[in-house]
Amino acid sequence: MNFSQPTEDAIKALMSHYPERRGALIPSLYLVQKELGYLPEPAQMRVAELLQIAPAQVKEVVTFYPMLHDKPQGKHPISVCRTLSCAMRGGRTLVKKLEKHLDIHCGESTKDGLFSLDTAECLGSCGTAPMMMIGDKYYENLDWVLVLKILEDLKNQTLAQKVGNEK
Repeated sequence: MNFSQPTEDAIKALMSHYPERRGALIPSLYLVQKELGYLPEPAQMRVAELLQIAPAQVKEVVTFYPMLHDKPQGKHPISVCRTLSCAMRGGRTLVKKLEKHLDIHCGESTKDGLFSLDTAECLGSCGTAPMMMIGDKYYENLDWVLVLKILEDLKNQTLAQKVGNEK
């Protein structure tokens, strides 16, 4: 699976903003992931080719950063912070409850493809722990009631979009 010509053109345009091509790597990967939903190996290889860097350098970045995914994600990818601040304020319990509620384990997606669940190293919100990120949106000061409301809102939003597209 590869990405479109407009995304490739955007990557080429990005390169001019950096003194070294490698500097455009993370923004380029974001563009590809935005289009494809994740970063399959052929797309990673193409980014490496465009930036004239080794494919291993691309793979290193993709596997290091929790916001980059080399496997398909649910429509709403959930990342729960696993660092000490969040763990002390209920982050681990939150993960266990999410696994049970969604009937999946970390690293998996729900059968309907709506949610995927993972943990991430510090998401930078220690003062408002526990927290999670869904897509690129942060949710802080979480308790289980709030998490259930967030999930329900996302389900309803997705359903409304689906019904709207069928008209």
